[in-house]
Amino acid sequence: MTTNTSAASTGTGPTGRIVLLTTSHRVAPGLLSWPAWQTLRTADLVLCADPAHPQLPHLREAGVEATAPVPDAQGLVDACAGGATVVVLVTGEGDRALTDGLARLAGSGRVAMPALELLPGSYDLPGARLLDLVQVMDRIRVECPWSSVPTHKDLAKYAIEEAYELVEAIELGDRDELREELGDVLLQVVFHARIAQEDPEEPFSVDDVAGTIVDKLINRHPHVFGDETARTPQDVRDIWLRTKATEKQRDSVTDGVPLGQPALALAAKLASRVRTAGLDVPLPAGEGVGYELLALAAAADASGVDPESALRAATRAYHASIRATESSR
Repeated sequence: MTTNTSAASTGTGPTGRIVLLTTSHRVAPGLLSWPAWQTLRTADLVLCADPAHPQLPHLREAGVEATAPVPDAQGLVDACAGGATVVVLVTGEGDRALTDGLARLAGSGRVAMPALELLPGSYDLPGARLLDLVQVMDRIRVECPWSSVPTHKDLAKYAIEEAYELVEAIELGDRDELREELGDVLLQVVFHARIAQEDPEEPFSVDDVAGTIVDKLINRHPHVFGDETARTPQDVRDIWLRTKATEKQRDSVTDGVPLGQPALALAAKLASRVRTAGLDVPLPAGEGVGYELLALAAAADASGVDPESALRAATRAYHASIRATESSR
């Protein structure tokens, strides 16, 4: 965005140009846009208030020398006298005092202002804030008296709790809550990955975790990344199951089914595995509500209904009825 501000001038001649050059700390230093490099190379003066700014060594390698300190707003305007272009490499804190001072001068009507330009030198790519999360988690793990202690086992219960809270946010349709709960689930992933780095025998990092799931997704989507064709969701499911079976080389259709999950979901998962594999395994005969629930879960799965979600929805309706009865008493 470029803004030309013409105030009542007390001087004559060209007023020059002030360029505030911003960079993202999430992009490797030195990787600047072409307009940024052009502006830096042709500027009459390049200024930076932070002598440790990560871009400075790369500017020097390119033959661009940045000087310090940066003058105040009036001094910066004076530096543009005669039509000079002055580039200010903005620090991580944003140089608020300088920008506020320039705004006051521009609004005073007493100063012939140079052209003011905000030039992004590098941009965040999608997912860039995940780098911030990794950095924050790394610091917390080292410096926080509580976060530096937990093990994978200590955190396991929180992963379960956060997953349920995410499901609840989805069921309620609360977008703000959904965003927050997704963050809490993501935190569990990053926290466990950070702990895993410290394992003396088999360490791995969050990059290894991401690399593993990327490889898995590409391998299980040959219709996207390869030569296979899938025209329907069922085609995709068939491809997914086939590639998964090749990867895992399992001895049983029950391998990989977590037995610790809620019983209704477990019953439906087992029934789904049996049905998908084409096995003829009759439901166990027995009396009591447990066997009746098992049969209901299997029937629900066969009809395309998730019994766990269905029961949760019915339970929510029951919960609402209880609250309504209580409020009417």
